[in-house]
Amino acid sequence: MSAPLLEVRDLAVGFGGHQAVRGASFTMGRERVGLVGESGSGKSLTGRAILRLLPPGARLRATRLAFAGIDLLAAGADDMRALRGRHLALVLQDPKFSLNPLMPVGAQIAECYRAHGRLSAREARKQTLAMLEAVRIREPRRVHDLYPHEISGGMGQRVMIAMMLAGDPDLLIADEPTSALDVTVQAQVLAVLDEQVSRRNMGLILISHDLDLVAAFCDRVLVMEQGVIVESLAAAALDQAQHPYTRRLLAARPRLAAP
Repeated sequence: MSAPLLEVRDLAVGFGGHQAVRGASFTMGRERVGLVGESGSGKSLTGRAILRLLPPGARLRATRLAFAGIDLLAAGADDMRALRGRHLALVLQDPKFSLNPLMPVGAQIAECYRAHGRLSAREARKQTLAMLEAVRIREPRRVHDLYPHEISGGMGQRVMIAMMLAGDPDLLIADEPTSALDVTVQAQVLAVLDEQVSRRNMGLILISHDLDLVAAFCDRVLVMEQGVIVESLAAAALDQAQHPYTRRLLAARPRLAAP
């Protein structure tokens, strides 16, 4: 049996006297795992802890935190820089706050290519244009030279995905990648993620509030309450969840046929 891609055991993240993540544990391979829960349940902190990108003052501990057998707790700063982008990548929630407003979006993607491989500026531009096309952006040459404020939210999210795919990572963590988008654009961005994850045989952690989206898109769902993973089940069986908290989340979904 092959080793898991990611192992998380007894993960805890604290700030001062507050424990935001309290003993979260799970393992995953090259599959799509949804991490769901209400705001403040610790989902985003769990994703950032895996990449060791926690804010100053955060305390991180775990019995085991390993990627492809590499102990992430023992890894030094240089080791983590080598892993980020090339092997582990994070798509953040809102491109308005994640993209550099002073650089054209194409230059930002090209910077990722040059950071993770010895490419000339010309080759990086060529790869960038190909990646913009891969994430279904029309007129990639025109979009390449636009600044973040000149593109829509959906296009910005595709640019973020393109940046994170530039290193061809093994595991992609997508933190609420569609929460700021309307339903039609959500579907388009998820279609891009779906295509790229399948084509590259990547593992994916999709952090979301949207249970219906996760049930349709993921293989497995982890439910997080107050920093603890309280239930793990197949996405197709989400409606058969047993934990009271998961049942409450399911009952809170808006339905057109109900008041």
